[in-house]
Amino acid sequence: MAQIPKDKRALIAIDLGAESCRVSLLRWKEDDAVITLIHRFANAPRETGDGLRWDLGLIEAGLDYGLRRCASTAIEGVRSIAVDGWAVDYVRIGANGRALHDPYCYRDERTIQSERLLHRRISPERLRELTGVQLLRINTLYQLFADIAEGSPSGQQWLNVPEYILSRLGGTQVAELTNATHTQMVGLRDRKWCKEIFDAATLDPACAPQIVPPGTVLGRLSGPLAELSAFRDTILMVPACHDTASAIAGIPAEGDDWAYISAGTWSLVGTLLEHPRNGPEARVENFTNLGAIGNRICFHKNVNGMWMLGQCIKNWSEDGVTWAVQDLVKAAEKLSPPRRLLEIDHPDFLLAGRITERIKKHLHNNDHYALNTDPENAPVVANLIFHSMAARYAQVLQRVAFHSGKDLKRLFVVGGASQNEFLNRLTEEVTGLKVFRGSVESSTVGNFATQMASLESPVDPVTGVSAEQVSRWARLLVNRTSMGPINP
Repeated sequence: MAQIPKDKRALIAIDLGAESCRVSLLRWKEDDAVITLIHRFANAPRETGDGLRWDLGLIEAGLDYGLRRCASTAIEGVRSIAVDGWAVDYVRIGANGRALHDPYCYRDERTIQSERLLHRRISPERLRELTGVQLLRINTLYQLFADIAEGSPSGQQWLNVPEYILSRLGGTQVAELTNATHTQMVGLRDRKWCKEIFDAATLDPACAPQIVPPGTVLGRLSGPLAELSAFRDTILMVPACHDTASAIAGIPAEGDDWAYISAGTWSLVGTLLEHPRNGPEARVENFTNLGAIGNRICFHKNVNGMWMLGQCIKNWSEDGVTWAVQDLVKAAEKLSPPRRLLEIDHPDFLLAGRITERIKKHLHNNDHYALNTDPENAPVVANLIFHSMAARYAQVLQRVAFHSGKDLKRLFVVGGASQNEFLNRLTEEVTGLKVFRGSVESSTVGNFATQMASLESPVDPVTGVSAEQVSRWARLLVNRTSMGPINP
């Protein structure tokens, strides 16, 4: 069991989400950790005359408000702040460290062409061999190459979004390892920026930040916030900046017979490994080998997640009918299984805009099956999506077991979509695995657990915090806070 720290100042975890951002505060009440969500605010990309972009000003203003509320609450002071968030998107910065413009959203369609053009310079097979990373056009590599194709000036520094936020708070400019691996520009074996990829994409290595492991301290909070009494001696650090890696770090399961689904906008379906799996079959099936806490590997595959239903709800609202997710879950649960299933990861379903029409067209083209996707038939569409997701989970988990050599018995579902008990039940039925619902805010748990491990003992400059220490802290935080226990 982790030892309760003598220094009982508060900690802050910032989670940047593609749909909402959260600022959470951990305080000690005697020997119990109390985690409170201080501020949550909506986040979404917006169409501009220059593509689909994030509103960086909105994000920074929301975080500033949340941090100030933390300072007024934590009269004992704040010991550290760490930031995790969605991967692949980045901020171009000027000499003063400030953003040159709002960052592109990974769903912007400019990468459709850049992916095709880059693969003429370096083959997909070679990229997989070098990085072990799942080929996705959203990866940072294709976005940076799109900048080149659009004539962006060379020599502009860039930082992934969580690391940019830390730099704006006063931290040094870095790329945290788990987040860096998702750029598809890091060597699988040496965990360094890959010169061959940079050369192929004509990217300047001098513009890439230094890679550091999770748990690395980046300095102290500075600027106007540092004038608040609670922030007079607050350090900044990187957790696993990739929110999925933080979410997996927040699962305090022991043993080697479990897999995970980090369920939210995307569903990340896989398991933790000590060593990467990048053989021919794993490459053909497009599994990814991303960095994890303790120099381990998040071996998983992206599956289209609740974003798809969210897009349907958006379409229906545009037609004048409002549906809530929880209402659709309850209504879908009463229906019989659908006659057909969707190919949930079809490229058409990864693009924004009129997804209900895409579903109808997909079924008609592949099965000659007519489906009414109008708002009044929303529960039927939701039922189809849930059953299709569960079936896809089962397919992927079978391959996870094959590639990892594990005898999987347990499945931990974490993240916002873990609350969908209907989908959890369907998943348990089709996979044959015992499903456990982990913390809804597992990335927050993993963020805090990494902070505690880093503060507890010196951090290895190569591998970062110890996986065992982080797991111990995650177990304490999950089982001794109001976030609710799990039963591994």
